[in-house]
Amino acid sequence: MSALPDEGDGFADVPSAPGSDTDEALRRLSMAAAATGSGPEGAGNAVAGLCRPCVDLLDITGVSVSLSGGDDVRALWWSSDETAGRLAEAQYTLGDGPSHSAMELMAPVLAADLTSGTDALRWPVFAQQAVELGVRAVFSLPLSPAGILAMGTLDLYRRDPGPLSESDRALAFPAADAITDAFLALGNLPGGEPGRWLDAAENGHEEVHQATGMLMVFLELDPQQALARLRAHAFARGQSVTEAARDVIAGRETLRD
Repeated sequence: MSALPDEGDGFADVPSAPGSDTDEALRRLSMAAAATGSGPEGAGNAVAGLCRPCVDLLDITGVSVSLSGGDDVRALWWSSDETAGRLAEAQYTLGDGPSHSAMELMAPVLAADLTSGTDALRWPVFAQQAVELGVRAVFSLPLSPAGILAMGTLDLYRRDPGPLSESDRALAFPAADAITDAFLALGNLPGGEPGRWLDAAENGHEEVHQATGMLMVFLELDPQQALARLRAHAFARGQSVTEAARDVIAGRETLRD
């Protein structure tokens, strides 16, 4: 078997032995990918169909898919469970974590133990919050067509520490490629635009965008500054950025101080 990509490298074709369990898993992924329909609903069905086999067949606890529209516009497209969704929300609130690193590097980021060593030190606040949720390992794979840009991430988590095994990588990496293809098919529809990827998201953070716009007016900030102010407020109050946004929209907070 050829060497598998580590952090900082791109994806690679991962051959498997004929008749292996990996072959059967890849066949299931291919069938799920072929089920892609048209429009956001079709892409959503395909993504869910690709993610569920990951939960069943990999040594992981849960999975989520997040998308980015640029300029810190991020959406949780799909999550297998509440913890997966809360991990995605924590990273969006902090603007930091394995998903963000995978997006920036356009390469897999594999955090095998968030309780100690370099993984705990790399994202100290996120690592602490993840451990409080009972999560010990997070593996983020970029959705990166041809390595040109990253449109989002496939994020896997596990309650036990330990690396993503070679056999698990042999399924997870093609799954990320297939999910990327599902979203590209949506974007290539007649009249399709990248923003349509966010239309059917599980959590598109609309309230965050609304609150950010309000802060831009109230405090005369640019979009990045307004989001940074909202994130800082959320962190100081022990809130998610969505909870902080709701306070701004309701007039309970102005963030003027």
